[in-house]
Amino acid sequence: MSKKVAFYTLGCKLNFSETSTIARGFEKEEFERVDFSEEADVYVINTCSVTENADKRFKTIVKQAQKSNPDAFVAAVGCYAQLKPEELAEVDGVDLVLGATEKFKITDYLNDLTKNDRGEVHSCEIEDADFYVGSYAIGDRTRAFLKVQDGCDYKCTYCTIPLARGISRSDTLDNVLNNAREIASQDIKEIVLTGVNIGDYGKGEFGNKKHEHTFLDLVKALDTIDGIHRLRISSIEPNLLKNETIDFVAQSNSFVPHFHVPLQSGSDEILKKMRRRYLSNLYVDRVKRIKEAMPNACIGVDVIVGFPGETDEHFLETYHFLNELDISYLHVFTYSERDNTVAAEMDEVVPKKVRSKRSKMLRGLSAKKRRAFYESQLGSVRTVLFEGENKKGYIHGFTENYVKVKAPWDPSLVNTLHQVELKDIDADGLVRFEFVSSKIMA
Repeated sequence: MSKKVAFYTLGCKLNFSETSTIARGFEKEEFERVDFSEEADVYVINTCSVTENADKRFKTIVKQAQKSNPDAFVAAVGCYAQLKPEELAEVDGVDLVLGATEKFKITDYLNDLTKNDRGEVHSCEIEDADFYVGSYAIGDRTRAFLKVQDGCDYKCTYCTIPLARGISRSDTLDNVLNNAREIASQDIKEIVLTGVNIGDYGKGEFGNKKHEHTFLDLVKALDTIDGIHRLRISSIEPNLLKNETIDFVAQSNSFVPHFHVPLQSGSDEILKKMRRRYLSNLYVDRVKRIKEAMPNACIGVDVIVGFPGETDEHFLETYHFLNELDISYLHVFTYSERDNTVAAEMDEVVPKKVRSKRSKMLRGLSAKKRRAFYESQLGSVRTVLFEGENKKGYIHGFTENYVKVKAPWDPSLVNTLHQVELKDIDADGLVRFEFVSSKIMA
């Protein structure tokens, strides 16, 4: 009888793509993949180090696995496993902890599935994480996350990612294109490009710092692949989002008018303390350039509140900066201290209550921005890709420019593209529509 394995992924799209690659490794070893809520012989938890909650949730997830099968073998992999392997190894029920380079070889460590008294740690020095493992995830039938780059050479003062994932390195262009073709052959309509710092694509493509390709080369090459209806850029640093890329996306076959561009603060003083590689005026310039090339583009923004030294004045500077920008939504992160980062040693710590209040204010602004963006799209004809989940009797989908729509559940719509006219905004903030034609586009 084949052994069973279950996976739980915390954190970002990149983690999801890597979990899928690890899972395919188990399938080659003839493990049967089951849902995490089911009884399995091995439970693999892919950890994240970005938010405080990810640390706390880890213990809860281990307990959940033990409840399903007290004798199961529990392995922790991923960013938190690289940063604090000993801490995870101490958690009751954890048998194996694998760092950044070891996680893709997890099946090599599973000769014996006997429970350990304490987690066994295999964690490299992060300097050794200098090779690239390509991966992609098929989260549902409608879209796939394709990893093109890993690691980061930036030294932002609040971030542990370079410590958890190592230097910036890229997949070869041939490899990315082959993975994209493989995804397209599985009738998946949309690919989301992911990485730690994807605008840095090309660096480390050959295991050294030699550049043959750039992010623009990657975008142009992917645009030529048959069978992919939509390509989406997940998140790209403002200083790496070049005019040529914006202009190419504006006229491309497959890339959609949706950009997610991290800002982190609207105050130049705080940006300098964060050691970001741009100031607010560059960010304004990027937003203007996108909107000139694609007036209906959706622009998402990452922002951190409560960074050490952020006064009320700095915060209001950020608030007003964002309020005046032509953006569509915010991802708001409340600053949390991370060991071994420069920011954790900084003075002028912002009280947790103040961080929380600022976060709430920006979430309110995000809701206002999203609604204004949705209102600006009413009456327009867009293409919707419908998703596969029945959510309380409704099917949801996204337009190419990331407007979320809803309609009564109809299984025949799943994973199809339709032209629709956006009509009005429902009480839950989602958009209602009418089909422009009954013809399925794909």
